[in-house]
Amino acid sequence: MKMPEEPSFEDIVREIEESIRQCTWKEIVFCGFGEPTARLDLLLKLARYLKKRVSNTPIRVNTNGHGKLLNPNRTVIAEMKTAGVERVSVSLNAGDEETYDEVCKPNIAGAFDAVLDFTLEAKQKLEVEVTAVTTPEIDISKVEVLAKKLGVKFRLRQCIPCFW
Repeated sequence: MKMPEEPSFEDIVREIEESIRQCTWKEIVFCGFGEPTARLDLLLKLARYLKKRVSNTPIRVNTNGHGKLLNPNRTVIAEMKTAGVERVSVSLNAGDEETYDEVCKPNIAGAFDAVLDFTLEAKQKLEVEVTAVTTPEIDISKVEVLAKKLGVKFRLRQCIPCFW
């Protein structure tokens, strides 16, 4: 997605209202290219709006698990829960720090441990799953073992090649 600017709350609500008229949603998911918690205040405002607008529809955030790193002075998970988020899907994509750094190329030191910490904290308040993408660099069985050790669900995602 190449956009000239980040969409505002009002821009997104306009799109939501158009979509609400066209279908019934089974789940609302914050995801896409980029990390939703990088714009935490917007995510929270939209989640609160959506909970009022379509209250019976569960809200999930697909995240890389860097929310606490990006918002160090915030209670990210508690704030998401209060805003109406019920589920998180954490893109773990590795069973160890070395593979994580190689595959995900985080620009924040300690990212792998931060993802594990985020996952452990999130499972206290939200429904949590960790995911991994099918790529040759990732030993899926190691990610499954780590998910079990963390006490959360695991879901395998198929790699979708770049389309732009």
